[in-house]
Amino acid sequence: MTYQHIRLPKDGEKISIRDGKLAVPERPILGYIEGDGIGADIMTAALRVWDAAVEKAYGGRRAARWCELYLGEKAAGKYAGDYFPAETVEALRDLVVSIKGPLTTPVGGGFRSLNVSLRQNMDLYACVRPVRYFPGVPSPLRKPEEVDVVIFRENTEDVYAGIEYPAGGAENRKLAKFLREEMQAEFFDEAGLGVKPVSAHASKRLVRKALEYAIERGRASVTLVHKGNIMKFTEGAFRNWGYEVATQEYREHVVTEEELWKSHDGKMPPGKILVKDRIADIMFQLMLLRPSEFDVIATTNLNGDYLSDALAAEVGGIGIAPGANIADHVAVFEATHGTAPKYANQNKVNPSSLIFSGVMMLEYINWREAAELINSAFTAALADKTVTYDFARLLEGATTVSTSGFADALIEKIRA
Repeated sequence: MTYQHIRLPKDGEKISIRDGKLAVPERPILGYIEGDGIGADIMTAALRVWDAAVEKAYGGRRAARWCELYLGEKAAGKYAGDYFPAETVEALRDLVVSIKGPLTTPVGGGFRSLNVSLRQNMDLYACVRPVRYFPGVPSPLRKPEEVDVVIFRENTEDVYAGIEYPAGGAENRKLAKFLREEMQAEFFDEAGLGVKPVSAHASKRLVRKALEYAIERGRASVTLVHKGNIMKFTEGAFRNWGYEVATQEYREHVVTEEELWKSHDGKMPPGKILVKDRIADIMFQLMLLRPSEFDVIATTNLNGDYLSDALAAEVGGIGIAPGANIADHVAVFEATHGTAPKYANQNKVNPSSLIFSGVMMLEYINWREAAELINSAFTAALADKTVTYDFARLLEGATTVSTSGFADALIEKIRA
């Protein structure tokens, strides 16, 4: 494909799909989107860290070839006001694996969320958010080291499907009339109306991906989180479809919580994964009181949004929380925080969310040695209390460094 503004590195090779798996060359072309606000600061820092880790791990035998793609404000400047250019979406599919910084999303009006548009346009149906504790990170919990979960959040439906109509509009009146007259629904006049689709197709493929992850990584359990006690035909259906996938497609790998007590006297059979479910509101409490009981979480879109940020707060906040949006193979890794425009171009903020999203990306292409170097370097930097301002204000005796300075500290640890 010929691109208007995108330039593919000539010394790189595209990742491909062979026999249902990624085929990653020694010099893969990886896409990156700088992002808005603080995006330029954190992406510049992160690229240096990732390259240093790959160089150290493989001694030049492997190297990422970076290709800049455009979404958000930078895209609007290049594509005559288009924040969501079609060629970027095509390039993300073509390159298979990419990473992006935060993107501007107006609140209460303006254009639709670019993140939501990207997920739905590319059918990136699984939002994957690992939440783990690193020693030395400030945390409100007494035992934050017990938090080590991976959240699989369904990305394409639920209330995020965008099927909603403003109060007073013609479409709203038409839908309200149908709901009242044909379905005997009752609700207040002048209500904004939204539709919450939850399908077997989307639910099952999300749970399938969570189970595959648990099997591949040797995780102990998969918990289906839902509000099925109230929303029985959407959230409750998600729960039921999740159990169907587990017991019909992964029978040799799993035991359900009901089976655990009925057939195994509460003792986990060796080599099995426990599949259980929890009501969403109770899950928030349990993740504060007994976080060690949970491992992989599969949930619907809105629940996953709340849980991801709440659990990240237990281990240091979304400033260090990584994330990814993944289809069957195509993956776009991302910083999970916002654009923080008041800090833009100040070389001040913590780049760790984006850096750790890159760690996820390195693991995804099976460059695990490079990924582990970054994890170890981060732990070592924390041990030295060399941190950006957000952590420095919480750590006595800390040395405050800039965004680029924190990248320098990590690179020094990696090379050592």
